Amino acid sequence: MHDWSTVLMAFGLTLFAGAATAIGSAIAFFARRTNYRFLSVALGFSGGVMLYVSFTEILHKSQGALSEAHGERWGAWLAAISFFVGIGVIGAIDKLVPKEENPHEAPADGALIKEPAPVPASAGEPGQAHDPRLLRMGLVSALAIGIHNFPEGLATFLSALHDARLGLVIAIAVALHNIPEGISVSVPVFYATGSRKKAFALSALSGMSEPVGAILGWIVLRQFVSPTLMGVLFGGVAGIMVFISLDELLPTAREYGRGHDSLYGLVGGMAAMALSLLLLK
Repeated sequence: MHDWSTVLMAFGLTLFAGAATAIGSAIAFFARRTNYRFLSVALGFSGGVMLYVSFTEILHKSQGALSEAHGERWGAWLAAISFFVGIGVIGAIDKLVPKEENPHEAPADGALIKEPAPVPASAGEPGQAHDPRLLRMGLVSALAIGIHNFPEGLATFLSALHDARLGLVIAIAVALHNIPEGISVSVPVFYATGSRKKAFALSALSGMSEPVGAILGWIVLRQFVSPTLMGVLFGGVAGIMVFISLDELLPTAREYGRGHDSLYGLVGGMAAMALSLLLLK
């Protein structure tokens, strides 16, 4: 049984990692309201972060945990199955959305998504942009990141309980890639609603699933956590992140940018995530 000081330290590290999404949200607001090229690069950047961390970190953790429990061969199989189950789950959710409200269904005239048309700003507040696709994308990204952060919060918390130094390293790594994830939520919500407060609140809320994961890990799951459970969770989350990136973030980034804006953002996001992971090894 751990003493309360150790528990509070572990929870504090998890809260710090989750709160980093709010930092990403704040950074996003340095751009001008009507700068659609920034929107394209930011969404591409976020897609790059999600793709890179899914394939090189989260899926790797899934296979490692499952291999520990079931052997290398079956661990690889179970990780791959969990990955595609995650894609299937988020794909099924997407299909359940009515066609007329689903931004992934091509319009009858084949036209691409139109740029938001901002209303003139007043009293220094950004204008209102009427684009339900961007708003929905921000909400779905927040949900995906929340699902992703839940097992990460649990992993950070349990690692810190076992080894404070290991918990600190994991918390810093998670915080670094939560910053661009905060951008992926706040930017589309900000451009869709014109409200900094709504964008910031939703972005910060998506990161709070990390301390929620920690609390549940301590109160409910501590007697049931196993390498198999964590491996399946990480595999499914990797699939969800890849689906969100390819189905929403990157297509919308291309539609709002010019030339290779979205590609530059994509490569930049992958490079930033690679660098952050390498520096903490």
